[in-house]
Amino acid sequence: MSAPSSPSALVPSAAGPDSGPSAAELLAFVRRVAADATVVASLPLDPEGRTWIPLDGPAGSEAWLIGWPPGTGTGWHDHADSIGAFTTAAGTLREFSLAARLPADGWRTLELADGIDRSRELATGQGRAFGRHHVHEVLNESATEHAVSVHAYYPPLPRIRRFSRSGVVLRLEQVEGPEDWQ
Repeated sequence: MSAPSSPSALVPSAAGPDSGPSAAELLAFVRRVAADATVVASLPLDPEGRTWIPLDGPAGSEAWLIGWPPGTGTGWHDHADSIGAFTTAAGTLREFSLAARLPADGWRTLELADGIDRSRELATGQGRAFGRHHVHEVLNESATEHAVSVHAYYPPLPRIRRFSRSGVVLRLEQVEGPEDWQ
């Protein structure tokens, strides 16, 4: 399943033609796709688990349409060296994130400082962009309604780091590559 070709056309990134799309361009793309009711309706929804369809992302990016049954979430993770964006296409999602840049490598456990926790509710049509090593958790907190979202990453995800959290302690639990989620 691919996103419509005309909505995905982007203005070249100010950073240069070989650098790929910017976070703002990814956000514009996911917003356009999320507003396309035909694309959103093409996602099969499963009451037991998340579902997803790959999309044709702009300028070599990776993009996904994702369905979230009630009560599901991602757990704490980052997208390593990729920038990204996502928009809620249906329902409401909650994002918990850390307002701190974590080291890229070389650690297993970190004690988090006070005041770095953030929470935002993203209703239909709302989205956000983020930079490299952005640690977050995304949840559908509804007890009854599915949510659907559109995500894009550049460069295509080389890895995802998964974390556990206990109070102020964040622990690296697992590093996944594309073969683990595609």
